[in-house]
Amino acid sequence: MNILILGLNYAPEPIGIGPYTHGMAASLAAAGHRVTVVCGKPYYPAWRVDPAFAGGGVRRSVEDGVTVVRVPHYVPADPNGRRRLLHHASFAARAQTAMIAEAARQRPDVVIGVVPSLISFSAARIVARISRAKLWMHIHDFEVEAAFATGLLTSDGTMARLARRFEGWNLRADRISSISPQMCAKLTDRGIDAAKVIEFRNWANIDRIKPLDRPSVLRAEWNIDRPHVALYSGNIANKQGIEIVVDVARLLVHRTDLMFVICGSGPNRDRLMAQAAGLDNIRFFDLQPVELMTELLGLASLHLLPQIAGAADLVLPSKLTNMLASGRPTVATALPGTGLADEVEGCGVIVPPGDAPAFAAAIERLLDDEDRRRTLGIAARARAEERWSRTRILAGFEAKLLALVPHAHG
Repeated sequence: MNILILGLNYAPEPIGIGPYTHGMAASLAAAGHRVTVVCGKPYYPAWRVDPAFAGGGVRRSVEDGVTVVRVPHYVPADPNGRRRLLHHASFAARAQTAMIAEAARQRPDVVIGVVPSLISFSAARIVARISRAKLWMHIHDFEVEAAFATGLLTSDGTMARLARRFEGWNLRADRISSISPQMCAKLTDRGIDAAKVIEFRNWANIDRIKPLDRPSVLRAEWNIDRPHVALYSGNIANKQGIEIVVDVARLLVHRTDLMFVICGSGPNRDRLMAQAAGLDNIRFFDLQPVELMTELLGLASLHLLPQIAGAADLVLPSKLTNMLASGRPTVATALPGTGLADEVEGCGVIVPPGDAPAFAAAIERLLDDEDRRRTLGIAARARAEERWSRTRILAGFEAKLLALVPHAHG
């Protein structure tokens, strides 16, 4: 097949959506398809363009068998609601021109638009129509509801009505996939034909990330001399609700056997560090390279996965997959029955969102019960292998694509 993919985020962004769009594209190219990706210049999670890609206008390259077209776009240093809207709109405008040019070079059989960015999906729709190609929408986040949940947009007023209408207009494609059963159910609840809805999960790097049976090399490098580490690694932004980790660290300051480690970057990092000032049981580090992911995740006695109450079925944190693969238990904030709760159940502990005392109590119980930590960690690794196998997930996705475009291989 000739496959044209539109996605704001792409490798070498280390976390978030970028690695998954890259993995999807590279896998399809390795299977013999001709794949082109139109994306932004890497900026996430630091919210500034990687210096290696700054300037120079549109950049075109071949990476892992994929033709990659990177377009410049506005990246706000402090991404509030209005600036995020401009950020997405600027990418959509530049991507539209690039998508039309790539479709003219090589008529696509299928156009895949990755959401976020919902605004840019219109470019995928237009090119699919011009090219008479099939249109596939892949949803990582329900952006509009997430914006309401995190306070980036108010849920009433003209802007809210326009956002909902725009989202509804965009939810028209030959296939729509999302990353969890609950997110797929949201699509059918909105009237999307169930036959068009596909579950296409993110995956864990189970071949690269292995449970550590020895101390992590980062323990000595970072001079961590406490026996236990409660680790958060990932983006530090508003939908994570990560402020609760500082509250929990303050509640557990008496636990001289525990160090909280926050490893990541994002628009809320400076604010979070200021909130943690004066605490000797919490430390901040930058994101680590992929090559050190086993060492980083293996540093943890347990993982922390905070999330605000309204986001549990709007996004399924991509970081969860590799946390499970590391063979360590997770303490997550989620309501019962949500997608996040279902994924963590049996290999971690769920506490109510925003409840710092409950979060702290769950951590203490795990610290004091080595057998339970070990049992939950073994279950976490087994779940990663069962539900989050990269090979199986990507093979299933390719099969669905081939079924959608039978003439391309018949």
